Amino acid sequence: MAELNGAPATAAELEALALINYGHFTTMLVDDGRVRGLADHLDRLIGDARRVFDAELDRDRLRGHLRSAIGDRSGSFLVRITAYDPAADLLHPDGEPSILITTRPAAPTSPPPPPLRLRTITGRRDPAMIKHVGLFGVLWSRRQARRDGYDDALLVGADELITEGPTWNIGFVDHDHVLWPEAAVLPGITQRLLQPLDPGADRRPVFRSDLSRLTAAFATSSGFGVRPIAAIDGHDFPVDHPLLGRLARAYRDLPGEAP
Repeated sequence: MAELNGAPATAAELEALALINYGHFTTMLVDDGRVRGLADHLDRLIGDARRVFDAELDRDRLRGHLRSAIGDRSGSFLVRITAYDPAADLLHPDGEPSILITTRPAAPTSPPPPPLRLRTITGRRDPAMIKHVGLFGVLWSRRQARRDGYDDALLVGADELITEGPTWNIGFVDHDHVLWPEAAVLPGITQRLLQPLDPGADRRPVFRSDLSRLTAAFATSSGFGVRPIAAIDGHDFPVDHPLLGRLARAYRDLPGEAP
């Protein structure tokens, strides 16, 4: 399903997104018509529209398009809301944004996906603070890691500073508390929702050389919530640390919001 401004999208309207690829988006998990962190997803869209298009998106309009896309569907599925200009060209990429809503099945949760095995790769999302549609660089990093037998990549800077995954945030356990890496990364919605769940959580720079001193690691995303990390490069982490289980359960128990 693909709706542009509330109506079925045509191939011609999608052409600019495929060829120019200038825009921004957010992806959310819908569970029986409700979304965890919905207000934060809308805030992201509105804030990025100001940065990318110098435009103001109407929050009620976004909610209306989302209601139309969800309809009376039950169960769990993913919704992506993309802002882009169907009339864009290479010389004029930044016109008036339209709202494209697409849906796709959510990954099965039973059995849960296996813990991740990661390879560190030097690279970054650019610009890091915008959830933009230009994903080639990070997907190239993912392909490199998968080609070498890993599940995914973990992006690090030239200074060995750990940042984020290609499409998710990373957190660590330092003894009995969460440690969020301090770096130029996309502020994740799931990460923000988890932060109040551990009042003792810390935020500081984490370098590749710190991995051997950390207790556990996990990835966060709206698509899968909290997912344990079993290994980064040659360093193994326990996937059954009690804090990981508490975070995953607390996240699943967070109430969603209807559009």
